[in-house]
Amino acid sequence: MRMYDIIKKKRDGGELSTGEIDFFIRGVTDGSIPDYQITALLMAIYYRGMTVRETCDLTFAVRDSGEKLDFSAIDGIRVDKHSTGGVGDKTSLVVAPIVASFGVKVAKMSGRGLGHTGGTVDKLEAIDGFRTTLSEEEFIAQVNRIGLAIVGQSRQFAPADKKLYALRDVTATVDSMPLIAASIMGKKLAADDDCIVLDVKTGSGSFMKTVEESRELARLMVDIGKNAGKKMVALITNMDRPLGNAIGNSLEVIEAVETLKGRGPEDLTEVCLTLAGHMLSLAGKGTPEECERLAARSIADGSALGKLAQAVEAQGGNAALIEGGAKFAEAKYSRAVKSEKSGYIVRTDAEAYGLASLALGAGRNTAEDTIDFAAGILLKKKTGDRVEKGEEIATLFTNRDEAFASASQILTAATEIGSEPPVRGPLVYETVQ
Repeated sequence: MRMYDIIKKKRDGGELSTGEIDFFIRGVTDGSIPDYQITALLMAIYYRGMTVRETCDLTFAVRDSGEKLDFSAIDGIRVDKHSTGGVGDKTSLVVAPIVASFGVKVAKMSGRGLGHTGGTVDKLEAIDGFRTTLSEEEFIAQVNRIGLAIVGQSRQFAPADKKLYALRDVTATVDSMPLIAASIMGKKLAADDDCIVLDVKTGSGSFMKTVEESRELARLMVDIGKNAGKKMVALITNMDRPLGNAIGNSLEVIEAVETLKGRGPEDLTEVCLTLAGHMLSLAGKGTPEECERLAARSIADGSALGKLAQAVEAQGGNAALIEGGAKFAEAKYSRAVKSEKSGYIVRTDAEAYGLASLALGAGRNTAEDTIDFAAGILLKKKTGDRVEKGEEIATLFTNRDEAFASASQILTAATEIGSEPPVRGPLVYETVQ
């Protein structure tokens, strides 16, 4: 088998066999295929596309290129939730304890943030003492004991994807639907979960900017998961505006805790209840509608909050930050961003809001950057709200006073104010299953 022939076949619109795809991914992983031939096939895939069968084969080959987890020692049904990334997206901190409070196991491996999107692991590390690295034995024991553990991805999952993504990033082949799906699902399927709920974001703060693109990606990923024997459902959710009012690590943890106390923003609460409802439904607890009501009950009676506190304590974190006996460290500096005119906020660029938070120190441009956990943004007004000239739109927080100028400029430019109220889109566009 020659890489030349595989490239030519796809270039001419042919369908690659399972063996040819496996050969390609083995060569990517062991370095036997040079970068220029890898890039040539990526470009051919970008232009010619892949069938669902080809995309499944590519995903499984990426999954099998590195280590895989064995959760067979976990007693019970294992459910996970994966988000394609957004701004203010702290849903894992809310839905995981809700689901675990009903005896469903949530053995979650999460990523760090890079660029305008935040990462669950970074948020958790804003909690004093919280360990995001556990041994496999500790991890499984904790999930069996309390039903929930969230850690960082410390293993070498899907190494082929790391190489492929680096080349896609510099050759303008990132936005290929088969390559996106194989990248996401290759890593997700390396974990040993029974059920997966996908939160596919759409809009200005997400990678997919339109509902149509998000629907295509959701359909493809659901089909891949089902082909792997998983119970799957995907929700297409709105990321044209930040989710909730908090952007930034400790600020988002505080807002997640408030949501678990029944005092969260309406949009965050609605999305979390919908996600949790589908997770519980896949686990056999009832219809999605029935399970949403169960999720709401878990918030109302405090069991979800208690489950989060248990997980934080088990992983070495200060549970008083969750239960109310302690406060997070505050940023040294804060500054208000005020409206330059009266009217309605008709549009916000959620990605730019994320970049403003990044400028304050809440995120990282490279994997080596240090995060300021106290930095971030609290929104006082959002899309659809009426504002008067001079009224506060948001409060910025940072430990670097010099960061305000850039962040304020970005946020102001990203907030469009008009004379008429906009038509707000739904928070959850549709369900794909």
